[in-house]
Amino acid sequence: MSVLFASSEIYPYAKSGGLADVADALPEALKKSINISRVMPLYSFMDVKKFKLYTSYSVKIATIVYDIEVFSLKKNEITSYFIKAPHLSTTEMMYGSKESDYENNDLRFALFSMAIVKLAQELDIKVLHLNDWHTALAALYVKEFALNIRVIFTIHNLAYQGLFAEHTLCKIGLNKKYFHLDALEFYNKVNFLKAGIAYSDVVTTVSPTYAKEILTREFGCGLDGFLNYHKEKLYGILNGINVTRFNASKDKMIVHNYDRNSLEKKHDNKIDFIQHSTLKDPRKPLFVMVARLVQQKGISLILDSFEELVSQNINLFILGEGDKTISQKFTMLALQHSNFEYFDGYDEALSHKTYAAADFVLIPSIFEPCGLTQLIAMEYGAIPIVHAVGGLKDSVYENGTLCGEGIVYENQNREEFLFAIQRALKLKKNGKKLKKKRVHNMGCDFSFTPSALEYLKLYKSEL
Repeated sequence: MSVLFASSEIYPYAKSGGLADVADALPEALKKSINISRVMPLYSFMDVKKFKLYTSYSVKIATIVYDIEVFSLKKNEITSYFIKAPHLSTTEMMYGSKESDYENNDLRFALFSMAIVKLAQELDIKVLHLNDWHTALAALYVKEFALNIRVIFTIHNLAYQGLFAEHTLCKIGLNKKYFHLDALEFYNKVNFLKAGIAYSDVVTTVSPTYAKEILTREFGCGLDGFLNYHKEKLYGILNGINVTRFNASKDKMIVHNYDRNSLEKKHDNKIDFIQHSTLKDPRKPLFVMVARLVQQKGISLILDSFEELVSQNINLFILGEGDKTISQKFTMLALQHSNFEYFDGYDEALSHKTYAAADFVLIPSIFEPCGLTQLIAMEYGAIPIVHAVGGLKDSVYENGTLCGEGIVYENQNREEFLFAIQRALKLKKNGKKLKKKRVHNMGCDFSFTPSALEYLKLYKSEL
């Protein structure tokens, strides 16, 4: 069986969030079982000299013919393809600036989707696995061209749908017949994500709980009715991580490697981390947050609880980029509090060092389709503190013996969040209990291996 996994970002070539990590980890877990390859855009910031030209062809969008070049690279037994196309490959960033998305993203990712389908035909692909709105039109094109390709569409975050003005249909050459409620129309706009839901054979989300949540008005982002209509083909499969890349015993990005039997070296990482920061005293519990600075991640709750949080005898470190106003607030707060440091931006190596040093990782998301942060945290022996939603609810448990021991609060308010912090501080004082939880989590399997079996069944039409 030949599978083509399509994503707008794949680690290590391009990354803005967890999608890139999944596009790295899931094919890695599947490569022993099936013939799987990957495809993504060749962005302008990527070095084309690292890849070799595989093929070239043209695609027609509206009345314009676009020349496409496809480059390739085989690494770790997986071939990745990179689509170089006008508009798609000429922008400085993947999707836009911090202030706004690119105005021509409709054309950019329509081109990408068309190029994906053309490549799938050339490779004689049997299963096309699409991810998020950037690739969703490929599902429509497969049906439009009546191709014998099974399409799996994964929603990583329903909040991002690819919404454009009605004239986008003309711009990308789609027939007006698709502009209705059962297809792409969404409050008088064109919704790319709906194409993936409507025209794929199977729709998946990245956790079982999130698959249920998006059928409700609270979490459905306006698509709950549409998703309920298609719920017979909806599945929730929990994400995993690449445990070769996120592995405290082998990670080259951290100063001291360690495993569940040498946790004293985790403390050595904490000492080194504190020494290279503005923070002081590594004996204090270290709370960290590694996240995009968007409201989804519970930033308002952090700000509302901030003074009470830093008044505790703790150190707090936040690594993130995103909303400019939030970033400015954290920068000002770091100047006012000696036990708080903020790093503006994203640094892959620093994130690994942060997990290796952390005692507790804050994940107060308002909603969370899956989240990889909690899985990475536990792999590095840090205890996650999570809001019980989506994939967080499916992967972190309190008062139990299941894999994924952490601290869980039910309701998104300051009182419950701060009470969770108090439970963390109490746990920190009980060194024996804390070590037991760390050892337990570090012995668990947070890889994609279990979930890969579920994807295989979907690929083979066994569900």
